[in-house]
Parts: sequence; C-alpha cells; structure tokens
Amino acid sequence: MHVTLYRKYRPKGFDEIAGEQEIVKTLKNSLKSNRLAHAYLFTGPRGVGKTSIARLMAKGLNCLTNGITDTPCNICENCIEISKGNFLDLIEIDAASNRGIDEIRQLKEKINYSPTKGRKKVYIIDEVHMLTKEAFNALLKTLEEPPEHVLFILATTEPDKILPTIISRCQRYDFKSVNYKDMREKLLYIVNSEGYSVDEASLVAIYESSGGSMRDSISILERLMINTENKNITIEKTEDVLGITPIRIVDNFIEIIEKSNYSGGIELLEDIWKNSIDIELFFKDLAKRSKDRILKGDLNIEKGLSIIDIVYDILSKFRYEEDKRLVGYVILNRLTEKKEIIVEKIIEKVQESVYNSEEKKSLEIEEVETVSKISYDNVKGSWDKIVDEAKKTKITFGAFLVKAYFKDFSNNTLVVGFSNDQSFAKNMMESEPYRTLFIDIVRKVLKSKIIIKYELQEVNKNKDRVSGEDFSKKIIDFFGGEIL
Repeated sequence: MHVTLYRKYRPKGFDEIAGEQEIVKTLKNSLKSNRLAHAYLFTGPRGVGKTSIARLMAKGLNCLTNGITDTPCNICENCIEISKGNFLDLIEIDAASNRGIDEIRQLKEKINYSPTKGRKKVYIIDEVHMLTKEAFNALLKTLEEPPEHVLFILATTEPDKILPTIISRCQRYDFKSVNYKDMREKLLYIVNSEGYSVDEASLVAIYESSGGSMRDSISILERLMINTENKNITIEKTEDVLGITPIRIVDNFIEIIEKSNYSGGIELLEDIWKNSIDIELFFKDLAKRSKDRILKGDLNIEKGLSIIDIVYDILSKFRYEEDKRLVGYVILNRLTEKKEIIVEKIIEKVQESVYNSEEKKSLEIEEVETVSKISYDNVKGSWDKIVDEAKKTKITFGAFLVKAYFKDFSNNTLVVGFSNDQSFAKNMMESEPYRTLFIDIVRKVLKSKIIIKYELQEVNKNKDRVSGEDFSKKIIDFFGGEIL
C-alpha cells in the first residue's frame, strides 16, 4: 500500500520538526521536567506542525522505555501505536465534523475513565474554532479542571474565533509559517532519501507555492516526483507541473516595462494566452518576481514597488472581468505610462476648460463657431476612421474598441455599442482619461460637437460580431502586428 510522503516523513521526534525552534525547546523542557499545563492551544497556518507536535507530546508522556521524556524511543509498543495512529489513549477529534454539543457531552462522559495503556489520555481537538458556542461552553468546565490523567491540546488556524474564556484556560503557542531555510533542509532530506535530485530554483518555487506550509511543500514535491521520469527535478519541469510562468518570460516582461515597449508587451501577452498560461497568475508571478529582484538589488526599488502596486490595484478593480487579456492590456498601459497619466489628467482639465469656454462663447456669439449639421450616414461611414485616429492617439484604444461597433446616431448623439461580454471595455471607455480623449478624437474627425453614449447589447451574429480567429485578426490589425 502506497504511503504519501507527508505521512512517511512525519516527524518521529522533536529534532525532526522543521522550524518553530523556540516552541519546540519550551515543550521539550516541560516534558523533561514533567511540568506540563493541563491544556494547550496551538495556533497558526495549516501544515506547520501543530498536530505533529501534539502527537509527539503524546509520545513523550506515554513512552514505555524512557518514561515521561522529551526523547521518546519510537520502539516501544506505545510509541509505535501513536506513530500508526491507533493508540487508544490518544483521541483525535476533528471539530469541523464533530462541532456540536452532543459530541462534547460524550467526551465529558468518557474523560473520567483512566487511561487504557498509557500514563495520560491526550485529547487533540483539531480546528477547534469550528465548535459551536454551546459546545464551547460545555467544554469550559472540563478545560478548567480536567482529571489529572488528561491533557488537552487544541489546534486552530483561526484563534480569533475562539472564546476568550477558552483561550484563558490554555497555555498558548503561536506557530508561524516555515521559513525557506528550514523547509529547504527538510525537502532535501526527503529528496535524497528517495533517490532523487532537485535544483535550487525548484526548491524556491516549491516554497513559494506552499505558502510556508511544510505539509503542502511535501505534497508538491511528491507531485513533482511522480511527473519526473529520470529522478532529476529541474525548474523547467517544476514550472510545467505547477503552472508557474517561466522566470525568463517574467524577466522579459519587466524589461519590456522598463523600455515602454508597447508592441512587445502586447505580443508577449498574446503568447501567454495562446500557451494557456493564466494571465492573472502571470501578473501575480510578475509581482513576486519584482519583490525578489528588489531584495537582490537588481531592480530599482521605486520601479519594483510600482509594479507590485499597479498589478494588485488593477487585478482587484477588475477581478470579475472574464476577459483577462483586456485586464492585461490595462496593466501594461499603467506600467509603461505611469508618469504620463499625471500629464493626461492635466491635459484633460485643460481640454475641459477649453470646451466649456468655447461652448459659452458659441451661446453668446453664434458667428464665432458654426456647428455643422451631420447625418447618420456620415457618422456611420466615419466609424473606421474614428477608431484608427483613436489607436494613433493611444494604443490601448485598440484593445477597448476591438469589439465596439457603430450602433446609432440621433439627436446629435453617437451611440457606441458593445456586446455583453465586453463590459470591461465599455467601463474603460467611460472612465478618464479615455472618455475625454475619445470625445476629442470624434469631434475632430466629424468636425462637430456631438455627444457620445456607450451601451451593452448582444450583437447580431451575422452583422458586426467578431469572434474566434476574426477577433485575433482584428487585434493584430489594430496593433499593427503579425502572427509569429
């Protein structure tokens, strides 16, 4: 029967715990001197050793060879049974599935019975924050004055959900995420024991993907081993299995940002999409890589922080947008034109002031400016020219208008239509500075001060809708690119 790596390499002694040196040291001293609290509370992220240390304490209390000890023998009957998970005096309760008052009442009824084989009964209640309020209240008295032969260890990832009265009755230890050095040491031990090899870049990728969870990192390592035929785990294989954007692509994008290379950025985003790389995850990888390069000193701090700020700002604002490529274009634009945004806002205010002034003059002196009458056909026939002029003014107009179409013109109002899946593009066209710039472009082309409205509507499939290959072709046409 196959045993997962995490179970196979579960710590059998305190010296095998990755990280948490101070907590381990304190608990070992408590066992060594036999000065134990009646209840402990272990808090911290998942997979950092809370339950493993709780089981080691059960071993230390019930070892037949060494007595109450901080170094259980792992060869006596009690130690072996605890390792296998079938020791009668170690009772593990999953509060997520046993959260009611009835379960706690059953626990209270059995708690007075003496241990069957060991010195102490050890109750481990995992995810204790899931207990109901009534169950917590039923547990209170037992925690305050448990029988001498009982030790409680409560474990949780969300201590803020536990009643203060429960916390006050426990000796609390706050676990932290495992650091890279400790995780690396443990992973290398497993890799060597299993007859594999792994490069440093893969270890870093595993650590970042695990979020500091030792259990998750071992699970990730096992996935990599299963998918590696020659027992040599490389960063290329790791990136492929974990779906991580290759570092060279991320670094290439950073170089594109630094050079304000619009066309290069758009080509790279299109390649990412064609290769089925999640664009949102790509930008999160970009932020992580920027952080790493800031720490290494090979990326300007201001530039790196700007990348991280803009990426998460845009992803947060448009988290419900389905077309992530368009979100990518917005991020590209913000990253390459950060300083120009300030200039554009100034231009926008100046233009608004000019328009207000001109409109006021036209009311006072009609002869100063004559607004020409313009027809429906004239506006419709000028649509392609309007889009071309917009693209020349600001490249991102090409992305936002790629599926836009002329819908109507009446009462001096041009209605620009978008299909229902283009809400993101519509919202961007209605936001500044795009709204003001586009009005300026339209009035310049048509030589008339018309008004613009944007509407979402399903497009007739036989008319103006663009999809599939036509959509890709239109994007390429807008940006003046080509398929490589």
